[in-house]
Amino acid sequence: MPEGPELHLASHFVNEACRELVFGGCVEKSPVSRNPEVPFESSAYSISALARGKELRLTLSPLPGAQPPREPLALVFRFGMTGSFQLVPSDALPPHAHLRFYTAPPGPQLALCFVDIRRFGRWDLGGEWQPGRGPCVLLEYEQFRENVLRNLADKAFDRPICEALLDQRFFNGIGNYLRAEILYRLRIPPFEKARTVLEALQQRRPSPELTLSQKIRAKLQNPDLLELCHSVPKEVVQLGGKGYGSESGEEDFAAFRTWLRCYSAPGMSSLRDRHGRTIWFQGDPGPLAPKGGKSRKKKKSQGAQQGPEDGVEDPPSSNKAPSRTRRAQRGLPEQTTAQVPEGTSLQRDPEAPPVPDKGKRRRRPATSGRHRTRKIKADTPSLEPEGTSAS
Repeated sequence: MPEGPELHLASHFVNEACRELVFGGCVEKSPVSRNPEVPFESSAYSISALARGKELRLTLSPLPGAQPPREPLALVFRFGMTGSFQLVPSDALPPHAHLRFYTAPPGPQLALCFVDIRRFGRWDLGGEWQPGRGPCVLLEYEQFRENVLRNLADKAFDRPICEALLDQRFFNGIGNYLRAEILYRLRIPPFEKARTVLEALQQRRPSPELTLSQKIRAKLQNPDLLELCHSVPKEVVQLGGKGYGSESGEEDFAAFRTWLRCYSAPGMSSLRDRHGRTIWFQGDPGPLAPKGGKSRKKKKSQGAQQGPEDGVEDPPSSNKAPSRTRRAQRGLPEQTTAQVPEGTSLQRDPEAPPVPDKGKRRRRPATSGRHRTRKIKADTPSLEPEGTSAS
């Protein structure tokens, strides 16, 4: 799922790609999208972007002399699980391009597209950031730190630190892979009580005898959790590209994959938090670990390493397991109950809404000879346990 760094990289991409372009005409929405229509039309306008946490604001600004005369319009995007922006020729629109802005003549027509395969992404008219989201961990660090330490009495900090880090009221921009990387670097158990971890930071004050350079060096050498919430996303931004995901280009994807130390990494353990989202860690999970949950380790695969959006903890097994003889011939270890612990389930995307475990189905006697058609509901809204209604 795109997190703060990916939204920041997306805004940088839009600003760089559209800097010299002039757009014109109407904004076009795909008929399958349930997001609102964008009532904007201009003969000539520019597009700029600004990211804040897990949101991105796109501003459409009419150029001098453009017709009809009108005020700029801003839209705020939340990318959901698969949202991104692409600039493509207008006659080669990518699949799932749900909102399109076309360039004005002369010259070959291009389209800036909001592409969202799973359709969990959202946009709102008006340009207002979603109410309740805290300061951005990337761009508003001092306000972000103050907001967390001032509100430690909030019940959100009664929860495990891994769950508190997803609460966008306090950690706007932190998501699943970032929380794993931050906690791993500090060797903080993911299911330690959040208030226990953070209260110690209220008393942390640098010695007044230190010079400014010494204070900076001490902070870089021994950062606390809130400082890493700022510096770790910056590292992802500095990787460049358009963020993680194989669709952003193998070079970008490989750099991000190499950067990861913990998230979905071989040798790391994983558990599901109370929202059903996978947290990766090393060592003791902490005192608030879910009861009955058993951690499992990521096995080293012989093939190419998977990316974070794959998130398969183990390859799915067929209904019929190989026999002991066949497993021995293939050089596979014998399967035991410890290798497939209870309380865990395979899920392709660790940040996707959890899929309930399926029990055994009883065979029902046929009555009418017809099967009941199962209805599939499209555009199911994303379940985002982050203290806000959307990702």
